Amino acid sequence: MQSIGKPTGSLSQQSDGNSVHLDVAQLEEKAHLRNSVRTTRTLQDHLKRETLPSADNYHPHFMKIGSRATLAELHLGETYDKKDEDLGPEKVTGGVKFGWIQGVLIRCLLNIWGVMLFLRLSWVVGEAGIGQAILIILLATVVTSITTLSMSAISTNGQIKGGGTYYMISRSLGPEFGGAIGIIFALANAMGIALHTVGFCEALSDMLEDYWGVQIVDGGLNDIRIIGSITLVVLGMIVSIGMEWEAKAQLLFFGILLVALTNFITGSILGPSGIDEVSKGFVGYNAEIITANFYSDYRVFDGFQQNFFSVFAIFFPAATGILAGANISGDLKNPSTAIPRGTLLAIILTSSSYILFAVIAGATVLRDATGNPANYSENGTVSDYMKLCLDEDCEWGLQNSYQVMTLVSAFGPLNYLGCFAATLSSALACFVSAPKIFQALCNDRIFPYLHVFGKGYGKNNEPLRAYGLAFLIALACILIANLNTIAPLITNCYLASYGLVNLSTFHVDLFKPVGWRPTFRYYNKWLSLLGFALSVAAMFLCSWPTALVTSALVFTFFFIVRYRKPDVNWGSSTQVQVYKTALTNAQQFCNIDDHTKTYTPQILVMTGLPNMRPSLVDFAYLLCKNNSLMVCGDVLKERQSHNDRSYRIRKSLQWLRAHKTKAFYSLVDNLSFANGVGALLQATGIGKMKPNILLLGYQSAWRTSNNEEIESYFVAINMALEMSVAVTILRVQEGLDYEGIIGDYDIENSASKKQNAKGVDNPSFTDSPDGSLSSKPFVISGSIDTGLTGESVENGKPKQPNEISLSGDAISAAQKKHMKKSRVMFKDPQGNELSADVQNTICRFRMKQKRGTIDVWWLYDDGGLSMLLPHILTTRSNWANSKLRVFCLADANEEQNHKKESMRLLLSKFRILVSDVVVIPDLTETPSPQTKAWFDALTHEFVRKDDDSSIQNCNAPVIKESELIAEKPKTFNFMRLRELLLQHSTQANLIVMTLPIPQKGTVSGPLYMSWLETLTANMPPFLLVRGNHTSVLTFYS
Repeated sequence: MQSIGKPTGSLSQQSDGNSVHLDVAQLEEKAHLRNSVRTTRTLQDHLKRETLPSADNYHPHFMKIGSRATLAELHLGETYDKKDEDLGPEKVTGGVKFGWIQGVLIRCLLNIWGVMLFLRLSWVVGEAGIGQAILIILLATVVTSITTLSMSAISTNGQIKGGGTYYMISRSLGPEFGGAIGIIFALANAMGIALHTVGFCEALSDMLEDYWGVQIVDGGLNDIRIIGSITLVVLGMIVSIGMEWEAKAQLLFFGILLVALTNFITGSILGPSGIDEVSKGFVGYNAEIITANFYSDYRVFDGFQQNFFSVFAIFFPAATGILAGANISGDLKNPSTAIPRGTLLAIILTSSSYILFAVIAGATVLRDATGNPANYSENGTVSDYMKLCLDEDCEWGLQNSYQVMTLVSAFGPLNYLGCFAATLSSALACFVSAPKIFQALCNDRIFPYLHVFGKGYGKNNEPLRAYGLAFLIALACILIANLNTIAPLITNCYLASYGLVNLSTFHVDLFKPVGWRPTFRYYNKWLSLLGFALSVAAMFLCSWPTALVTSALVFTFFFIVRYRKPDVNWGSSTQVQVYKTALTNAQQFCNIDDHTKTYTPQILVMTGLPNMRPSLVDFAYLLCKNNSLMVCGDVLKERQSHNDRSYRIRKSLQWLRAHKTKAFYSLVDNLSFANGVGALLQATGIGKMKPNILLLGYQSAWRTSNNEEIESYFVAINMALEMSVAVTILRVQEGLDYEGIIGDYDIENSASKKQNAKGVDNPSFTDSPDGSLSSKPFVISGSIDTGLTGESVENGKPKQPNEISLSGDAISAAQKKHMKKSRVMFKDPQGNELSADVQNTICRFRMKQKRGTIDVWWLYDDGGLSMLLPHILTTRSNWANSKLRVFCLADANEEQNHKKESMRLLLSKFRILVSDVVVIPDLTETPSPQTKAWFDALTHEFVRKDDDSSIQNCNAPVIKESELIAEKPKTFNFMRLRELLLQHSTQANLIVMTLPIPQKGTVSGPLYMSWLETLTANMPPFLLVRGNHTSVLTFYS
């Protein structure tokens, strides 16, 4: 390319080998930035409304008040009034926060090293032997370890709050399982208070009798009840003071416990101090004892033949302390880190120690001993000692005495202190855990009437009321005063909790939502599933009656929550499952060929705002309920902002949900009605889950509408037919649009004021004895020969149908009572209750219909939809008393009986029950003069001569004379049909008739609407149906 010279005052740049010439003189004439200087401002000033990434923007509190700029603010320049002052800062609970050692590790160690270690481990070894005792410990460890891995995965998938296990399960599996296990787990912890308190009482009672020979009452159950009640009061006072005092007490107990465990190990090494200890079974380490005690020796204990799983059930509460740290998750500094680290380390330490102590007990103590020193000598052998109890009952030894650890310890009283520390610390942990879990459950309000227990007091938000409830439950269990009775009950509750923790992790990892990103990686969904299976199996193997009761309670609470449908959204894995299942099914459904037997009516019903056309919504739902897809369509001519669209969608969906209508809502804007209907028909749905029927409300005011409105309605019908979509039109004489008659739906008040209704399927706004509709929308008098009924011609114009009156008759006391019991109440825009007649009219399709008929005028074969829809109606309980009566056409010279029988045979093959078949042979007769006069009055305002200049460039709807004459045969048919309808169907509960099809290009909108008016005016509820001429009925199975 030839180069361009650079004259003075010009700039030249090279770009991709091409010279670009810039004339500075020309640039000086325009605005430029060459000499501009950037002013010194802060970064935020430069960013304008943009927001830098920050943790605050993702905090739930700030997300609500909108700290991040919205898209509308940036794109449209809108200003958004943030309500920081109204909402106020988030309430942060004050008080002490614990690290992973004090908050989780020490708390878990104290809870696991509990009553079972000091009072039942030796008995477990005596019954199961050293080998099976280790197996029991390992089995419990496997269940708790897998559960801890699952719990660690959940707890590291984002921040967790107070509520521990309940919080994790409810946020993972949803409120149904969360609420159920929250109740069960809180109950288990409350009973755990009693378990450890009774253990403390047993040890204290034994110490008083051994050292001082003191008995309060009988040295048995009554002593335990008295000591336990006093101890429970003291524990309640400690936890009521606050978590700080409880934490200090736990540290003291932990120190005593470590000394006591060391004392036990030391005593086993030192051996028995004298013949007195030998007589009670402690002989020191001996290979013969190890051999004898290695195998099991299950006996009858407490009237029950023990076995591996019954012993496991008694021991398992020893392993349940793994959740002691998680249960106070709200009081931890960093729960996501503290819970897995502290819990896993506690399991390793305690499992190792339990195995060690089991081996020590089995290697040093006889199963049976007399306790009489005279029977033992320093030169005796173990085999000699074992023979002493073959012929007599012995009170000492592994299987007879619970004080083996005290016997073996170097200093016995110190072991009692350790036992006291272990039992009281575990009781304190349970006393803290149960109310905390219950408080979180109550504050979520997923169960009725329980929120009163969720109230917190003081800087630590202590649940004093929940403490009182836990106190009462624990006191009731303490009165049982039997450790072996309480333990299996708690075992089942804990196993159920562990099972659901594992199920939560398996479920969420199976569906893998995008938000599932736990930082703890050492888990596996199949391992979690194994943990769930082991937990459930252990429940039933330990005690199947108790397992059945526990399972029944879980599912009872589950269905209570599911029935109540609490208004919570926690992003649980069940939501992900619903989405992925729906997506998979929709994709699979696309690969299935259509079949007549599987046809279902999927309806797009043009409701606008559903709350303003409740009757139309109700009628559509009658056809779709529990069977098929229903979409409420809304078309707006004006462009809507995002906020306006969102509010309208939210209001409509909430109204549908409040009225128990399972339907979708779809909104399009900036379109005419016809184009909007077309857009909805094309874009609504996914795959084959899309509307195949268009349901329109009849345009009652078409005679007073301009040509554009009539044409838009008419085009919408034609557009649906062109898309091979069935068209149905519903007309009731009072109209379907109640805008201005009923008040708008207030979503704010509705959200805060929950309806107590169970449902809205069968409200009963009735004031007639038979429960039928009391209002009278039409009146039939006279005959077809003397004049048209219900409407008369005055001055060449038909009378308009009556408008709905807001001033109904006085409502009787019985009627008021009926309406109060009703689950649907509509009010006027001022908030006043509407009259009974208006209420009845609005709810006509929700009410029990009177005994009568659905008259089906099956005029033309449209594929069978004209018969299928009324048949579906008769399957609904509200329409069960309405029998199908079918009308069909026949030539005048055709044998009527033959036509009737052939129609009956056809319907029987379709398996549709009808009460009667009526053959109409005289459709081709000329209509009466009165009917023709009525039609002429109807169309008088619209008929124009073809050469009338006034119709040129005019927006008024017109019917040209040539069109009227050309379509005279069809028009006469519709007139005649009107006469037949008035003759046969004025008392029907519903009339269903095949919809006339307007031939495109030959029939105008006003003439077509005149035909529809002729058929439906002054009639009972009227449904016009035109299928897409594809069969929806079949003979074959």
